[in-house]
Amino acid sequence: MRLFAAVLPPEDVVHALAAEVERLRGLPGAQRLRWTGSPGWHLTLAFYGGVRDEAVPELSSRLQRAAHRTEPFALAVRGGGQFGHGRALWAGAEGDLPALRLLAGRAEAAARKAGVPMGEHRRYRAHLTLARSRDAVDVRPYLALLESFTGPTWTVTELALVRSDLPKSGVPGEQPRYEAVARWPLGRAGRDDGRRRR
Repeated sequence: MRLFAAVLPPEDVVHALAAEVERLRGLPGAQRLRWTGSPGWHLTLAFYGGVRDEAVPELSSRLQRAAHRTEPFALAVRGGGQFGHGRALWAGAEGDLPALRLLAGRAEAAARKAGVPMGEHRRYRAHLTLARSRDAVDVRPYLALLESFTGPTWTVTELALVRSDLPKSGVPGEQPRYEAVARWPLGRAGRDDGRRRR
């Protein structure tokens, strides 16, 4: 199954971002972009690709440990950027980015230790994909609007393992389907060892 580890924004953050995306979609040329629906909004920590079913329990166990070793932290969706000359338009993040990068590194290490091939390590960049294009698009007007956007701050309290199913119908504009197959609380909230906390 096609899996990735992610931080999922809460409902109020999604609503604020949805309002901003509506502004972006009102700009000239917006129809040239394939916009990601809000069910697909997430901050990917580590993308695993196709994972063999027999590797999922070990990966899950290691992700649970990674979550328990990471304390909750504050985050907000802010600003934006692009990859590939407008082939991907994304919203960025602000807040405790070192903690987010630490969690991303732990999510990647969990996969390597579970025997999931990860390819070449790249420096983590927090981003939430808003739109894609097969061709290069001038997204400067979108970035100018996103520059002033800051969503509500929230406390990240869990790590999610998400399954993605790519569209198979061939219908233009059909979105991938995402399902959180497991969630683990961060930090002390995730430690269920029966001992009294001090």
